[in-house]
Amino acid sequence: MSCPYQCSHEVEQMCRVAKGVKHGPAPIPEEGKWVKSKQISDISGLTHGIGWCAPQQGCCKLTLNVKDGVIQEALVETLGCSGMTHSAAMASEILPGKTILEALNSDLVCDAINVAMRELFKQIVYGRTQTAFSENGLPIGAGLEDLGKGLRSQVGTMFSTLEKGPRYLEMAEGYVLEIGLDANDEIIGYKFVHLGKMMEAIRNGAAPAEAFENNVKSYGRFDEAVKKIDPRKQ
Repeated sequence: MSCPYQCSHEVEQMCRVAKGVKHGPAPIPEEGKWVKSKQISDISGLTHGIGWCAPQQGCCKLTLNVKDGVIQEALVETLGCSGMTHSAAMASEILPGKTILEALNSDLVCDAINVAMRELFKQIVYGRTQTAFSENGLPIGAGLEDLGKGLRSQVGTMFSTLEKGPRYLEMAEGYVLEIGLDANDEIIGYKFVHLGKMMEAIRNGAAPAEAFENNVKSYGRFDEAVKKIDPRKQ
């Protein structure tokens, strides 16, 4: 049988030698099953990928839930670049409904999102997803669990100088209003407002001042602080 593809003269002059070994690909874990994946539709799983842009000004955390090779759910979180947030908006419209191979070769508008897609693709096709050993994987919508109440990304923002020390600006709990210091001027706690819950309360009819006060809490030994400072002003 002749080869359907163009071959070099050297190959054409060779005699045929039978290939005896005909084993398939090694199985990979997918949603509680061992799968010998031979095509994109054999791939399922939920996982995360991290990407960065060429100047490394910003980064993206991308979460995809893939079923039978097709992206059913996408969570796009970006940090550090204002333009990247608009790119994320476009990527959120582009990704669902594409196969993971299509998504890998799509322009997702921003370098960081494209790199995240590349890293995530490698995890998925090598069977390294978060749901590799979870029977039937996770339902569509599971990505929102990463955001918690108020559906806000988990963001940590800190600024520090050798001259003046650290300033906590935002933690997973919320926007930091004050940091508490002990007698040695070391941070022992902070007061914060949970912005997601506050905005939800306002949307549901609460007065802004009331919503703010009801969602102010503290962390650590803030109540024991001998000095409390506004990290944005002091």
